[in-house]
This record gives sequence, C-alpha cells and structure tokens, in this order.
Amino acid sequence: MHHERLPGLRRRGFLAATGAASLGALALPGCDSSGDTGTGAGDGKPRRGGRLRAAFAGGGASETLDPHLANLFVDVARAKALYDKLADHGPDLAARPRLAARWEPNRTLDRWQVTLREATFHDGRPVTAADVLHSYRRIADPKQAFRARASLEPIDLDASRATGERGIEFVLKRPTAEFPNVLAAFGAYIVPRHASPGAGRQPIGSGPFRFVSFAPGRSAVVRRYDGYWDGAPYLDELEFVVANEESARVNALLGGQVEYAHELNPTTARAHEKQGRIAIVRLRNSAMQAFAMKTDRPPFHDARVRQAFFLIADRAELVDGALSGAGEVGNDLFGKGYEYYADGLPQREQDLDRARALLKRAGAEDLRVTLDTSAVAAGFAEAASIFRDQARKAGVTVEVRMGSKDSYWSDILDSGTLSCYRSGAMPIEAHISQRLLTDSATNATKWRHKDFDALYRQAQSTRDRTERAAVYGRMQRRLYTEGGFLVWGFADWILGTARNVRGVAKDAPANTLDWARFDKVWLG
Repeated sequence: MHHERLPGLRRRGFLAATGAASLGALALPGCDSSGDTGTGAGDGKPRRGGRLRAAFAGGGASETLDPHLANLFVDVARAKALYDKLADHGPDLAARPRLAARWEPNRTLDRWQVTLREATFHDGRPVTAADVLHSYRRIADPKQAFRARASLEPIDLDASRATGERGIEFVLKRPTAEFPNVLAAFGAYIVPRHASPGAGRQPIGSGPFRFVSFAPGRSAVVRRYDGYWDGAPYLDELEFVVANEESARVNALLGGQVEYAHELNPTTARAHEKQGRIAIVRLRNSAMQAFAMKTDRPPFHDARVRQAFFLIADRAELVDGALSGAGEVGNDLFGKGYEYYADGLPQREQDLDRARALLKRAGAEDLRVTLDTSAVAAGFAEAASIFRDQARKAGVTVEVRMGSKDSYWSDILDSGTLSCYRSGAMPIEAHISQRLLTDSATNATKWRHKDFDALYRQAQSTRDRTERAAVYGRMQRRLYTEGGFLVWGFADWILGTARNVRGVAKDAPANTLDWARFDKVWLG
C-alpha cells in the first residue's frame, strides 16, 4: 500500500504517514523510559512468567506475518516481537542502534560502514551481513509493494557489500548525513536469507519472541526467545488478539480477557482514568494535527494569506474541541520534542486584528475558501467546524466539504486548496524529504522552493551535527514564517492496561521503538 494514502495515523489501526520514510521506534533498553503503569502489589522489580494478551484493531483474513508487508499497527507490533531492524527511533525520533552495534560514515557521507552486534535467529544461526543485504534487496524488489522500498532508495544495493560476517559497506547514491534513519526505516526488518517470511511458513526472526501460532484476523501467539541479544523477555508468552472496535477492546480489558488495549479514544480515557479499574497510558506527541494550505494556487499562493490563517487559529480551542483535550498546541512546525525541532520560536497566538490587516493588504478581505475534511481520522470533522467559526471572526467564509474516507488522502494531495491533515511520528528530516521538497511524492502543501531544496542537500552533506542542526533551524524558521502547514496540535496516543501490567513505556510516540514493545513488560 503506497504511503500517499496513509498520511495520518488512521483510526482503523493504520500506521500512517510512514510510508516512504523511517518511522522507527525507540527507547534504548536500560534507559528508564518505562513507566510503571500499575499500582498493584509488588516491589517494582521485574518478574518472569505469565502470558500477556494485547488487543489491537486488525485487518481480517488478509493479515500477514511478513514484516516487509506490515501496514497495520497490529502487523507492526507482531513484526517487532518476531524481528529486529538495524536501528530504530528513540522518543526524540533520533536513530538508535539495534542489530547494528555501530555505524561510521566516510568523509563525504556517501559510504557508511555498519558493524552488526552478535545476535542469533530463532533457529540458532547468527545474524550476518549476508542476511542484511538479502533483506534490503528483498525490500527493494521493484516487483513487490514493500513499504520500506522508498526509504531504502538512497542505497546503491548493487555496489554495497559485506566486508566480513558482521560488517557491511553501504554505498549511497548521494551524501546522506541521516543515513541511520534509513536503517531505522518503517518496515526495514532483517529476515534470514535461508528462510522465507512469506505466508504459510513458520517465520524465523531475531526478535525477542519466537513464533507459536497465527490465525489471521483473530490471534497470534509468540513465546519468549531465551537467546535474544537484548536479554530474554520477562513474559513467557504474548498473544495478539484482534478486536476491531474500540468498545470491544475496552470491554475485554475491563472483563479481564486482555491485559493491554491499543488505541483508546480520549473520552474513554477520561471516563476510566479516575475509576482505577484500568491504567491509562498517554503517549505524547504521537500525531501532528494540521491544516494544509496549497501554496501554489489562490488564495494561498500569497504568503500574507497564509500568515493571516496562522493568526486566525485558536490552537487551544482546537485541541480542546477536536482532540477532547488529549494533546498539546502546535506552533506550525512538525515534530515537537523531536531531534532538530526549532523550539526557540515564539508560540503563535490568535490575533484576529492582525489577520484582518494581512488579508486586506493581500486584497482578500471577503475571502471564501473551501476546507476539505473527512471522517477518515478522529477529530477531522470537529477541527473543520471549529476553524470555520474562528475564521468567521476574521471575516473569512470557510465552507466545509466532507470527503470520502476511502479516497481522502489521495484526493487532497493534488486537489483543493485547504484540507485537514495529520501525520504519525517520523524524524523531522524524513518529514522534510517526503513532504517539503520540490520532488516529494506527498507534497500536500505544494511547497516547492529550489533554495529550500538546496538547504536540505546542505544539511545532508554536513558532517557536524551542530552545524547540521543550524541548517534545519533555518529551514524551520522559513516554514514558521510562510510555510503551508498550519500545525495546530499534537495528539496523544492512548493505551489502556490492566493494573498489574508493568514496564509499559510512556515516553514512546506511536511508531517508535518502545511503542507496542513487550519484551520489557511484565505482569506484577
């Protein structure tokens, strides 16, 4: 499935926005990002044993355990249990080593030497450079629709080679300072070259759990792998249970049929937070919430109109009304709290007088504009109606148009002028390369500036991290001043657990390593 259709974290469990770039995951083991979510008895020390049952929305009979085909949240959670990537993303969306023990670029940043750690597959064979190259070549097969293929595009896989059993020289097509993000790419799992991960076979990975059973659309059971390189999981077994409706997941949790429920809505969380029967975990900064303005067509081809719209938005009202308060306000930039985020810019506030003055200077006093929205994502319709009312106070008439859930993402990439938009977690660099360069495939704001493209290339050619951060800062200041994304908020991702579940990470935006990670979880 092409990521053009998945720019957000979709309600039915779709992992959006990751499509072509890394949507990794992370908090390194040993870092205390795990919140003790329960309040039951116990001294807080991890204990071994037991089976944890985790409820996710699913995909019916079409579900797969092939990690390169993972598209749904439940697919990724299962892939994470069974397989590993070379790197994954921390809570700040910076790449952290996983199967790769270390990486080192050459002076020009177009060749990277990667050294693998000592790890074994579930059949006892070592994870080697040949397995890594086999996995990446499988993903890159043009006859397949593997999601990570676009992420691996910078690698010249014909020229890349093993330099030993655990050494790989990756030859790149151009300088790429953020190459570790490629290693952490969404779906870039390492599979053994001697065993196909395809349907109908017993999958063999190098992850913390080994395969037991799989019934697509219903259940998957995995068991602790004692030889896991990062330490054997505490749980004996882990079962992924499919429950498509949020009410079914909550009722299963309340009734003791499961101990973990993925993706709860804010009203459910509020209702149960103070009752004490279940624990609520909020993963902050998980999904950007925005309005996308097309900068290549009227009225948003005029930067003054875009600046006026930045000033029309009452962000707190949008977070309260569209996200039921489960989030925080945005500042017209992607990636709040992530590596390279420009957090020194003043928080933008509503200023209707200044907005009116800008519109007048742009000759757009009686502006009428259509805002595309859809029931494709929670809060979209509410956000549209709230913004319509806010715009009216600045003399702007916003007509809300409801789009099809099935075609919304593909439609809004090219058509219309203003639309509701959201995105899951990914590195800021990936957001720029996927959405803000002249040739980006999902450039929803039609932001096309050769000098901006040149700054991105400069950042990718800059070896020193501080200097590179300064270039990203310049790019973000430009977007803050005149970009096409009106980023009004960042939504929490909400989980529910039984009171005896321990070790669920709280500092783990959706799609990062410690999200839906069960090898560090135990039953108290």
